[in-house]
Amino acid sequence: MDNIFSLKGKAIIITGGTGILGNSFVNGIVEAGGAVGILGRNKEVANERAAVINKNGGQAIALVADVLDEVALRAAKAMFLDRFGRLDGLVNAAGGNLPEGVLQPEQDIFNMNMDGLKKVMDVNLWGTLLPTQVFGEAIAKTGKGSIVNISSMNSKRAVTKVLGYNMGKAAVDCYNQWFAVELANRYGDAIRMNALAPGFFLTDQNRSLLTFSEGGYTPRGESIIRQTPFKRFGNPIELIGALIWLLSDASKFVTGSMICVDGGFSIFSGV
Repeated sequence: MDNIFSLKGKAIIITGGTGILGNSFVNGIVEAGGAVGILGRNKEVANERAAVINKNGGQAIALVADVLDEVALRAAKAMFLDRFGRLDGLVNAAGGNLPEGVLQPEQDIFNMNMDGLKKVMDVNLWGTLLPTQVFGEAIAKTGKGSIVNISSMNSKRAVTKVLGYNMGKAAVDCYNQWFAVELANRYGDAIRMNALAPGFFLTDQNRSLLTFSEGGYTPRGESIIRQTPFKRFGNPIELIGALIWLLSDASKFVTGSMICVDGGFSIFSGV
């Protein structure tokens, strides 16, 4: 029997491919046999990662674009199709939080930075919708494919300080279910959409919030660890199995789902 988890012959774009989690996604897809488009704003990092993959016998192309820039996304799509001739999958990994979207405990809750909150929501919600509109069109022309959105623990539970991020990811979850149904109504089981919901992983964005430079957890980091049954943060490589499953034919009867990879955080009551 053929390996149903294989991505051999599939060409997949990863937005946010120049980030820490994005890098794990890219490498995991390549190891599963897929060709990748590494999309991000950092041209140098995208080119470096693509060069390493190509040198080692994989297939990759650097795509420089902001996920909120439709013109740049369409140019990236043209480059990708010119290189690989087809598009079988999309991972919407671009997103995250911004300093202007954070509300500190000492700040007035009735004087929040509305522009900052909107900016964070935009990059998480519209930074998922817009690439899907642009790249999904090419997947439809291929005739079969899988789209994976990146959700978060913040979408289901109130996590203090980061309201804009909470709302943005909650909106992504709503979109994930709504669009999955619409895809099924129009394409049957040929095009699927699901979400991957990471727990807490150390990245450049949150490292200083969760750990001290000299070692050990901050109070916020300790709170997360207490509510994570595995009592540790995740390693980016631990997201790969679920991602490959969602992109491959192994999950061909799965759509509209949110797969939590969180060490048990989402199910633990704290008691």
